[in-house]
Amino acid sequence: MLTRPALLLRVEEGVLLVLILLLYHDLHLSWILFAILFLAPDLAMLGYLAGPRVGSACYNLGHLLVLPVILLLFAIATHRHTLMAPALIWLAHIFFDRLLGYGLKYPTAFKDTHLQRI
Repeated sequence: MLTRPALLLRVEEGVLLVLILLLYHDLHLSWILFAILFLAPDLAMLGYLAGPRVGSACYNLGHLLVLPVILLLFAIATHRHTLMAPALIWLAHIFFDRLLGYGLKYPTAFKDTHLQRI
């Protein structure tokens, strides 16, 4: 298994997804909000209406881990707990996507990702 990077990445993303879901549950955050916002990062795919270069940039911006992590850290540092839910939902979405093999996009085509060609 340690010589199969694709499998290792999927296991890693699955573990991170479970940890985020456990934290979300432990914080007693709204599961209705979770259901409503879970697919929101995929709205970034609308950038593909302007072509693959703009589309991949928009998609990647919505699927970078650093942005929800910054939001989460900001929520913790400023005691704005209402921002924790969107940050955790955003992270869960990214980990779920990567668990399924969807990665950041190259500008060549939607199916060209940093993880694999879909």
